[in-house]
Amino acid sequence: MPRWGMVIDLDKCVGCQACTIACKEENNIPHGSPQEQKQRREIYWNRVLAVGEEGRYPTARVQIISMPCMHCDNPPCVTVCPAKATYRRDDGIIIQNFRRCIGCKYCIAACPYGVRNFNYKEQAEEEYHRPDLPPDRAARGPWPFPQRTHGVVEKCTFCFHRIDQGIKEGKKIGVDVVPACVEACPTKARAFGDLDDPDSEVSKLSASRGGFRLREEMGTKPKVFYLHG
Repeated sequence: MPRWGMVIDLDKCVGCQACTIACKEENNIPHGSPQEQKQRREIYWNRVLAVGEEGRYPTARVQIISMPCMHCDNPPCVTVCPAKATYRRDDGIIIQNFRRCIGCKYCIAACPYGVRNFNYKEQAEEEYHRPDLPPDRAARGPWPFPQRTHGVVEKCTFCFHRIDQGIKEGKKIGVDVVPACVEACPTKARAFGDLDDPDSEVSKLSASRGGFRLREEMGTKPKVFYLHG
């Protein structure tokens, strides 16, 4: 059984947000209204954050870090969920079952990476929500995630629907099939594949120059690796 993971090269990331836009488009995540953005209630399964500044003007450089779900091997969100709505698949991907979720937000509090989102209202209530397939998206089949009801928690899934379909079609994951954020990145800052395959790109990259994981001291064993320096 593979163990899917991702590597993000921070030296290649330019903060263009192509990964965030691709994630929203692929997974039917609504674009927030001005009010939602002001209240910080807009849903993001992937965030690109400015976390610091290096150097001084005019050569200062902003440090950018992209934050999908870490899909931890030891996920605290799974442990605390009283409804078993969050679970870990055999391939290591952490999934949210919307029908079982009771909206208690325990998983949001337990996640040390802040990558979970609470859906505060029905997605079809406002015109900027898109329950129907746009023409350019229809060719790729139905939304993997249709409208969600309010009161559930949402998160990045490594686009598991792409992976499952790719395996079904006999394609090579990490080469022929990758999550939408990886596919959309114009600088090729992201790589995806099997961390347990020593010949995979992600396995080699994760062991290369300055590879690190966020908050490793917490014992979560995240499967998203970063490269820097």
